[in-house]
Amino acid sequence: MVELIVPSLGEEEIAAALDVLRSRQLAQGAIVASFESEFAKLLGVRHVVAVNSGTAAVHCALKATGVGEGDEVLTTPFTFAATASAIVMQRGNVRFVDIDPRTYNVDIERYAAAATPATKAIIAVDLFGLPCDWAGADALRARGIAVVEDACQAIGAVRGGKPVGTQCDAAAFSFYATKNIVMGEGGALATNDDAVAASGRLFRQHGQVGDDFTELGYNYRLTEVLAAIGRAQLHRLKAITQARRANAAFYDEQLAGVPGVTLPYAPEGVIHAYHHYAVLIDKATTPNRRDRDDVRSALSERGVGSGVYYRKPLHLQPLFGGPQRTGEFPVAERVAAQVLSLPVHPQLSQADRERVVSAFKSAVGAV
Repeated sequence: MVELIVPSLGEEEIAAALDVLRSRQLAQGAIVASFESEFAKLLGVRHVVAVNSGTAAVHCALKATGVGEGDEVLTTPFTFAATASAIVMQRGNVRFVDIDPRTYNVDIERYAAAATPATKAIIAVDLFGLPCDWAGADALRARGIAVVEDACQAIGAVRGGKPVGTQCDAAAFSFYATKNIVMGEGGALATNDDAVAASGRLFRQHGQVGDDFTELGYNYRLTEVLAAIGRAQLHRLKAITQARRANAAFYDEQLAGVPGVTLPYAPEGVIHAYHHYAVLIDKATTPNRRDRDDVRSALSERGVGSGVYYRKPLHLQPLFGGPQRTGEFPVAERVAAQVLSLPVHPQLSQADRERVVSAFKSAVGAV
């Protein structure tokens, strides 16, 4: 089976984890601090605050940028639930904005057009590893609207020569087991704002200062073992990103022009991190008129894994409204009905890539 996701782990990660276990210093300590410093240097930001998940990082970012009870936060309906559930966790009000049909992102200018006097913040998502367009961010800030970036799928991505996580008030990263950089679990808040960083550090530690608990906080600490794995993974980031981009380029070349299939879009000057290589399947125009789920089944029969991210936009999820909201965000609904992710991880061999292409073409009837 050509698996959809295979983490890139080696002896360096194993040795780093064992070193921590032998040290018996397991809670947040010097290894976490080193990871924070090294990640901040890699991004080119003043601060990184390590936490135990991408969800925690988004939550910290919202708290640190002033989102509280009743505040309106704009975000995309086409993302993992944690982007929007973190708004609910901070007692804010979620308001969705429909996605761009080419990028599947909601760029800043779309948020600016949708913002109202009630809008406190936006969460822009770099979906599947494609950085959103940050043009207009300063205009949003001038209106008193905080700019938060969910870069959980986009570590290693660059737009206009600037890495993701550097053009916002606060950015969230994830190092979950399926991400481009993995710890198993883990996340980080990145920022150039001293106050945002200080808030994040307080929030991850129960709001504790010395013997006093000064505000509501959470147990969002990262362990030393996970930070040690993360440090080793940071050393691999350039190679991991290059391998994913090479695999994506191969698919772009081999699948170009297949009827009924839309390939991922990457604008000029953008380094796409390809957390997912997500295509759209239009059953009305594929040669054999198969829909996305039929194509996925056919791939599985041919020994190729695939995935659907995301089958249902958030506004149709029970937590955010449910089926009665059908039709509110038609682009997100159409993309969700057609999207399919193909294997793009760094462990793919040339034979694997050729097998994926052959199986995919056969699955859509393009052979």
